[in-house]
Amino acid sequence: MSKVSDEDIKNHILFKLHWKKKWGASHTALENLKRGVPKHLGGRYLDMGKKLIKEGYLLSKPTHYGLQVSLNPERREEIIKISRKFFKY
Repeated sequence: MSKVSDEDIKNHILFKLHWKKKWGASHTALENLKRGVPKHLGGRYLDMGKKLIKEGYLLSKPTHYGLQVSLNPERREEIIKISRKFFKY
């Protein structure tokens, strides 16, 4: 059984949001970051999402129905480069 590193989770989150075109004003719930991953990794995905907000890769938008996130368009090239480490396209 292989261990999933924080770097793998970071790359997957950035890839997933890039693939879904969640840049700037197009956002999704923070809770959606853990969708489609095994339950035992869900908490790590949420923690990494919060860390990516602090690092400036994700923008946050608090709403009355929960925290929303999107990719920071000012770091577009860097995010695309990182997301390509997860999936070659």
